[in-house]
Amino acid sequence: MTITALIVAAGRGTRAGGALPKQWQPLGAARVIDHTIAAFARHPKIDQIAVVLHPDDLHLAQSFDVPGLIVGAGGADRAASVRNGLAMLPETGQVLIHDAARPCVSAQVIDDVLSALTETRAAAPGLAVTDALWRGTDHHVTGPQDRAGLFAAQTPQGFDLAVIKQAHAAYQGPAADDVEVARAYGIPVRITPGDPDNIKITTAGDFARAGRILENSMDIRTGNGFDVHAFGPGNHVMLCGVKIPHDHGLVGHSDADVGLHTVTDAIYGALAMGDIGQHFPPSDPQWKGAESHVFLRHAAGLAREMGFVLTHVDCTLICEHPKVGPHAAEMRKVMADILEIDVSRVSVKATTSERLGFTGRGEGVACMATATLVKS
Repeated sequence: MTITALIVAAGRGTRAGGALPKQWQPLGAARVIDHTIAAFARHPKIDQIAVVLHPDDLHLAQSFDVPGLIVGAGGADRAASVRNGLAMLPETGQVLIHDAARPCVSAQVIDDVLSALTETRAAAPGLAVTDALWRGTDHHVTGPQDRAGLFAAQTPQGFDLAVIKQAHAAYQGPAADDVEVARAYGIPVRITPGDPDNIKITTAGDFARAGRILENSMDIRTGNGFDVHAFGPGNHVMLCGVKIPHDHGLVGHSDADVGLHTVTDAIYGALAMGDIGQHFPPSDPQWKGAESHVFLRHAAGLAREMGFVLTHVDCTLICEHPKVGPHAAEMRKVMADILEIDVSRVSVKATTSERLGFTGRGEGVACMATATLVKS
């Protein structure tokens, strides 16, 4: 039986503020919607993911890096958007309908809904209300409200796919959620355990809270790299992907780009995946004279395959000559392009060793680098 996660992301979210709808706003190392999709993409029981976007946002779907992702346009309201999403799915199976603005959903919440669906046709997470409740008018308390039997609704809300399609086809008008649609069709809905951290981003202050929740569940790794190449015959050096005229070249099996080598090693280090020599042995003739961007692209691609986002790279070149400053901006751009990240996340700087040691004597170039990876 195919299990699909249908993520509803067609709203505009104006109460959250900002220049973009809330699902497209940054939240830590990624956007809100990226965190939400990732939560389902890494769940072992989810077979496919479908996303419903506002028609004006469909072009943004090209930024998703999720194999087999189904993308469609939403409707005039949430119920219409869900109907459009359901129409993209097969006739049978199970579907978990989830709000894109809930990026902190846990695997346990998903598991509990799926477990309930083995015994019933509809299930959804809810949190029992424990706080005292008031009724109020004009910012004044007008009386208490009994909290017995009250639950705060959450998503994902899970259904037998054929049944929820029928329910939506028969429903008229807007609906707060899909439980309302299911109950109007006469479908009993089982309440599964909710999670206080499974918050829905609604106002500007919710971004900070969601960020704290995600930070506690993130796998954040830092890797270091260090490399040295000696000067030899030549009329240029390659540093951080930029060809710089010089009265010497750098000696190495590849193009000897000490900057790219060091950043590559930093990424491998953060992944605990060895070093550049293990992935591209200097004893292998196919790498003789190779351009070093090949190595860096491999490391960055490996990080993505393992579910990490490269959030920052800091590279320091150590040499007396050539002068790095005039080329630093181009180096940042070239590395950002290779790594497929924004240039604002790449730092390139240089220092000397005050004429001490081999770099001080002008015998070569050293480099050290740090890379930070984040998996939520």
